[in-house]
Amino acid sequence: MLIVASIFLIGLLSACGSNSKQSGEGNTNSNVVKIATQSPLSGSNAIIGEAIKLGAQMKLEEEAAKFEELGFTLQLEPYDDQADPKKGVSNANLIGADESIYGVIGHFNSGVSIPSSEIYEKYNITMVNPGSTATEVTDRGLKTANRIVARDDFQGPAGAQYAVNELGAKKIFVIQDKTAYGTGVANAFVEEAKKLGAEIVGYEGITVGEKDFNGVINQAANRKPDLIYYAGVYGEGGIIIKQAREKGITVPIMGGDGLDSSGLVEIAGDAIKDVYITSVAGEVNATPEGEKFIEAYRAKFNKNPEAFSVYGYDAMGVFLTGLENAINENNGQLPSKEKVVEAVRAVKDYKGVLTDVTFDEKGDNINAKIYLFKFEEAKYPGIYVGEVSR
Repeated sequence: MLIVASIFLIGLLSACGSNSKQSGEGNTNSNVVKIATQSPLSGSNAIIGEAIKLGAQMKLEEEAAKFEELGFTLQLEPYDDQADPKKGVSNANLIGADESIYGVIGHFNSGVSIPSSEIYEKYNITMVNPGSTATEVTDRGLKTANRIVARDDFQGPAGAQYAVNELGAKKIFVIQDKTAYGTGVANAFVEEAKKLGAEIVGYEGITVGEKDFNGVINQAANRKPDLIYYAGVYGEGGIIIKQAREKGITVPIMGGDGLDSSGLVEIAGDAIKDVYITSVAGEVNATPEGEKFIEAYRAKFNKNPEAFSVYGYDAMGVFLTGLENAINENNGQLPSKEKVVEAVRAVKDYKGVLTDVTFDEKGDNINAKIYLFKFEEAKYPGIYVGEVSR
């Protein structure tokens, strides 16, 4: 009986000494709060994927001391989704199985965001998206799905308006990469271009990962367009631009934010002249805050930021704001994941480095903008042309 009583007393004392920050609402027995990133860290989209991860990492590390004072340790959990929907879903299930993960900063590719976000919804894990523009990301009514950038039904029309009204395009050949992003932004562009009186003289799809696009380029050349529009990502986009110029096609080439990467210039080289892009990512060096971000990023990672680096940073900032609000509303204790979901969606007037964030009922940022850039030489980023607000 004495042995039993001693064991009971030891157990009781151990229980009393357990983590005092754990509330009855929380989903973990630790004060460690993990935030995952999901982006392509390998493959043809890796430049943008790494940029998102590093931006998110930088913001998390800047905010770590504040959360330590609140009694919580922040931890980054990077995942490589490889720009592959199946890999993204597989990673999402691993994320859902980790009770310490409360949020995800990701993805870049819409085709990965859409199925992966269904898994986050199942596990009440908040997603703050820094780069996926397909309308379906937020149109399904998922309470966990939020994004800080503009949608394709805003980006596509903005590109068409510039192509027709400013560049004078009347005959347009459209190429898209058959992904959720490429199809979505291409269709939105086409619809608006037709409304403005332009003729779509061709609409063709390519396969991601291919290297030889002479077939579709020959089709474009035969139709004699005065503008080519490409809806896809920079890996294929840079090759298409280069091969089109080699075929003697000199008309302007336009694309969406998937082309907004230093990788586009590396691949296309001097062929980049007279290429225009619309982007959901703005000109980071346009403000004093942006210049400070660039300097800090260079000092930390020994490289220049990409366009989406700051959106990984701001997306993490939005999530951490919601997390902090949820902790405060729970009397300093670890809140449930459901409460974090609610607190992030309720974020209003967040002042990021490059974008202000207030989410609407869908999880879209009402302050998101579209930016236009032109390339006159093999130099990244391109020349800022203008921007369009909602």
